[in-house]
Amino acid sequence: MNKATRLTTLDEQSIEYIAIGAAVLGTGGGGDPHVGKLMAMEAIRELGPVRIVQLEELDDEGLIVPVSMIGAPTVMLEKIPSADQLTKPLDLMERELGRKVDAVMPIEVGGGNSLVPVIAAAQRGIPLVDADAMGRAFPESQMVTFHLEGIPCSPVAMADERGNSALMHTIDGVWEERLARALTVEMGGSASICDYPVSGAQAKRSAIGGTLTLAYEIGRTLFEAKQQKLNPVRELLTKLNGHALFHGKAVDIRRRMDGGFTRGEAVFEGTGENKGETMRLFFQNEFLLATVDDQPLAITPDLITLLDQDTGMPVTTENLKYGARVTAAGLPCDDKWRTPKGIETAGPRYFGYDFDYVPIETLASKGGAAK
Repeated sequence: MNKATRLTTLDEQSIEYIAIGAAVLGTGGGGDPHVGKLMAMEAIRELGPVRIVQLEELDDEGLIVPVSMIGAPTVMLEKIPSADQLTKPLDLMERELGRKVDAVMPIEVGGGNSLVPVIAAAQRGIPLVDADAMGRAFPESQMVTFHLEGIPCSPVAMADERGNSALMHTIDGVWEERLARALTVEMGGSASICDYPVSGAQAKRSAIGGTLTLAYEIGRTLFEAKQQKLNPVRELLTKLNGHALFHGKAVDIRRRMDGGFTRGEAVFEGTGENKGETMRLFFQNEFLLATVDDQPLAITPDLITLLDQDTGMPVTTENLKYGARVTAAGLPCDDKWRTPKGIETAGPRYFGYDFDYVPIETLASKGGAAK
């Protein structure tokens, strides 16, 4: 995206667009976008618009801290965090590091977690960075570009809605995931968290820039398609170089809470050109693998998103219902995830799927995608 077109401030309209776009990029997870949208809008109404800065604008010595929620999306629908819960980990981080936070950023551009830092930025009067550390949403703490480049995750600060808080120093992102996830379960299935505090120089080198602007453009594309009576799914996939994988109706959905995640599988009967076929979609908070006849249509770390066939609006794991008519779409992930370290960290075999990673472009060219 051209630098001149990137966001400079967040107002209510931009939050509306980002909530939709982040749910597309969130691959079914990242927290409920509606909840995040309402909280961000309330913060802006009360405290005014939030200033957006680009990676290249950051002071190399500045302190940049991601703010997010950790836990199962299903739980987050029922436990809406307060502004105090979101800023308490920042207090702990500042006390531990002995300096003020200069800017906050999303850890992932997915669902509600794209908008959680808006509340912290508004409360503190500090900027929000137009970047994240995934380019999508992933279920585990170490699945960030900072981890790929060996940046320490500690200190890690967490808080729950009761007023409990915790500060941890873990040896790496894998141990952060293990310990933070266990604490999240004890905190009722969801918690606020700050991890991977980075310098401006580290953020410039390792973060994925312009992702809030991308989410904004996705949301705007879907709204404008509706206004102009265009096919929203086609308009969106054209914009994102995406692939329509499967058109179908949800006929079976199995979700369970397991170890602080929403895990499960959904089954879709084909419609239109996919009539007579069956797609299976596997998820751990996020959609990770789509198959037809046990052959992959799309594989993590590429993005798999569900779009309502009529409106193009994204369908998240916790909002997917029996009978929903959707188009499953595949989008290419950031190149950082296509490295050996990226595949090791968030590829199919990490999640226990017996497939090697194949890029979505290759699978689609072999006829694995719907027309």
